[in-house]
Order: sequence, then C-alpha cells, then structure tokens
Amino acid sequence: MNLAFLLSPLLVIGIGALLLMLAESFGPKHNRAAGLALGTTMVFAAGLAFSVGVWLYGVEDMPERNMLAPWLVIDRFSIFFDGLLCLGGILAALLAGGYLREHEMERGEFYALLLFATMGAMMVAAAGDALIVFVGLETMSIGAYALTAFRRTSPRSAEGALKYFLLGSFAAALLLYGFALLYGATGHTDLAGIGKGIAAGQNPTMVLVAVALVLAGLVFKVSAVPFHMWTPDAYEGAPTPATTYMAAVVKCGGFAMLLRVILTCFADKGLMSWSAGWPPVLAWIAVLTMTVANLVAGQQESVKRMLAYSSIAHAGYLLVGVVSSVHNVPQATSSVLFYLLTYTVSTAGAFGALILCGRKGAESVSYEDLAGIGRRHPAAALAFSLFLVSLAGIPPTAGFFGKWFVFRAAMDSGFYTLTIVAFLNSVIGVYYYLRVMVFMYMREPAAGAPFATPMKSGYVNAALILSAILVIALGVMPGSSLDVAIKAASIFGPNGG
Repeated sequence: MNLAFLLSPLLVIGIGALLLMLAESFGPKHNRAAGLALGTTMVFAAGLAFSVGVWLYGVEDMPERNMLAPWLVIDRFSIFFDGLLCLGGILAALLAGGYLREHEMERGEFYALLLFATMGAMMVAAAGDALIVFVGLETMSIGAYALTAFRRTSPRSAEGALKYFLLGSFAAALLLYGFALLYGATGHTDLAGIGKGIAAGQNPTMVLVAVALVLAGLVFKVSAVPFHMWTPDAYEGAPTPATTYMAAVVKCGGFAMLLRVILTCFADKGLMSWSAGWPPVLAWIAVLTMTVANLVAGQQESVKRMLAYSSIAHAGYLLVGVVSSVHNVPQATSSVLFYLLTYTVSTAGAFGALILCGRKGAESVSYEDLAGIGRRHPAAALAFSLFLVSLAGIPPTAGFFGKWFVFRAAMDSGFYTLTIVAFLNSVIGVYYYLRVMVFMYMREPAAGAPFATPMKSGYVNAALILSAILVIALGVMPGSSLDVAIKAASIFGPNGG
C-alpha cells in the first residue's frame, strides 16, 4: 500500500490519462471537450495533492522506495518536480479549455497528450537509470511534438513541429549514444553506478566523449544556445496553450533531467573542475544563451515569438545556477528549483494573458495588435503587465526573488563575472517586456488597423487568477517556498540521499 502511495503522483496522472481517453471515446458528444478540460485540470490537481501528501508524509520514512531503485529514485527532489509539473499542467489545461473552444479546435486528444507528456516528465525527474531517462524523455517529447502540430491546417504549426521533431530526434540520439559509451566505460546503466565508475577513473577518454554527447542532448531539451533553433518556430506555430506547456512543463522536465544526471553521474571532482570538467562548458553556454536570446528578443515584432526568446533567456539564467552547484550544491540547486517555480507561474500567466487579449478573428499577435488595449480593456492589460514585470525580475514579484537567489548563489560560489553578465542581460530583458506595456498603455492603433479584442472564458480567467496569486504570494512571502526548494535540493548534498 505504501508503494502505491509513494508512486501516487505518477499513477494518478497515468491512470487519469487513460480514463480521460475512455471518456472522450464513450462519453456524450455534447460539450465533451469542455468537460475534458475540467477533468484534466482535476487530474493534475489530484497529482499535485498527492505530491504534497507524499512530501508531508516524508519519503525518507518509506522503505518501499528501495524496491524501485535504481530504476526510479523517489526522493524530495522528484516529489518537488511532481508537484511543479502538475501545477504547470493545471495552468496549461485551464488555458486550453478556453482557447480551443474559442478557436474551434476542441479535440480531446489535446488533454491526453498533456497528461502523457507530463507523466514522461515525472519519470525523467525520478529516473535513476539511463534507460528510464530515455523512456521518460521520449514520452515527454513525443507529446510535445504532437501538441506543436495540433493546429492541423496551419503550415507554420507543421513547420515548427517538423523542426522540433527532427532536431529533437537528433539530440535524443546524441544522448542515447553518450549513455551507451558510459555503459561501455563503466559497465553500469544506473546513474549512481555510472558516477562511481567515473570516479574510479575507468576509460577517461571514452568518458569525456560520452559527457560531451550527453550534455549536448541535455541542453537541447532546455533550449539553450546553440541548440535553440527549434524553439521560436515551435512556440510560434503551436496553439498558445501548447506553447505555454512547452515553455513551462517541458522546460522544467528538461532541467530536472539535467540536474539529476550531472549531479549524480558527473559529480566526480575531475568532471566538476573548472579546468577540465563540464562547468566552463555550461558557463559559456549560459552566457551565449542569455546574450543571444535577449538581443534577438528585442528585435521581434511578434509578441509570442518574443516570449519564446524570453524563455530561452531564462534557460540561460537557470544555467548560471547549475554552474554554481560546482562549489555549493544544495544552495545553488535550491535556487534553480525556486527559479523554476517562479518562472512556471510567470510564463504561464504571460501566455495566458496573451490568450485572453485576443478572441478568434481579433488575436493579439504583434505589438501593434496590443496598442491601446490598456484603455479599452484595463483588466486584461493589468494581468499581462503583472506577469511581464515578474519575468523582468522587478520587485515585489516572484520573478525578482527567483533571479535574486540564483545570482546570490553564483556570487557565493565566486562566479562574479558570470553574475555580472547575467545581471546585465536581465537589464537588457527589461526593454522588451516594458515595450509591450508601452504599446498597451501609451499607443493607439493606427486608423483602420486591426487590434486585439479580449475573449471571454472562465477557464482562462481562472488560470490567470491562480497565476497572479502565486506570482504575488511568492514575491511577498518567498521564504516557505524556498525552504521547500532547499529540502528538495539537499539530496545532492554531502548528507543527502
């Protein structure tokens, strides 16, 4: 019984997905998709509730978790991500409930894809073996590919999905080949065994090649430069709720996988050294990701595409925290986890506000479309402004403390230059966030030009209200959430496990 309780977040999502597929097939056709949106939200809420329950009970007191090792590692790190992924799923499902109906794309498979992809992300977060990492990654990725191509009649959607699929398959092949080399070098597929084999100095040349291949596959999934080329096209072509899901849930799953692998497999002193390990590689990737994404984002005319590049830039800030784990694993890792929490609610809110600002036939696509909406529809503009301010890292919103903790972890680890670069990039990012607000409040649409008209949806309003409450609460009272992140990250410390 305790084993089922230990796996309850994963089981709830998987069983819920199957039940919703049956409901779609055999349920009444009248208002079916709207009911599936509510059902999916309830399944995600149940997954979140069970995650909280397992966290409060204490996984350390459940010896049944040893029965799952080394395939699945159920610890506070994986339970934290279970709750975070379910929270992102709730927001994406609510946004889909309003968007799909408004744009006449109500098809129940959207919600099944959300649930199965989330189950894959949860598997990745708990993976203790390279085989489970790959199975979970592909489960998550295939769902994301299908969600990207969900707008069947759109060439842009098909193009984005094809680029995502081809580049994602290439990255998955690199990751799989890297793990195969690690198996050849160490004789293990479990992550802990690989780490011990590397620490014993087995086949160092093969290990270095494998590390390079695995890192390339991992950074692709977090859309870091130079592995980011799929992101703008996929985010722009996908339905906006799918974009929200990829920007929040898929990215969180990618960082869960990145942290689990490098802090378990590649925690050897040699690989974590600044002279010959992975930290300088990730540091340069972080610098390139922040700089390139922020500079390109400022040149976009599409708000959705700007938010895509914004998502890439935030991956760069998160990589700063990952690099900082070299000198202070628990503090730096906890800052990454807290940042992911603030980023999830802020990004979901921003895309949700973009959905709210445009009904069918009068969508908000460009900056010009949003001109004057602050005066015509102040509530929609206010919601959008709150989430943009949080993404920019302006107090007292959640985004400010997310960046503050990551930058402080980098400073405490002695990475002053990296911190300065990250801070300057954060200042650059303020420009394109404030530019949206300038158009909303200080510009009027040109005579005869189309402009966005907000849609009416209880689902979208509920998602925005939930996101706004969390953005404000995490900004005003970040302490308790940070404590949770610290406990989740402590498993990688000297006394963790």
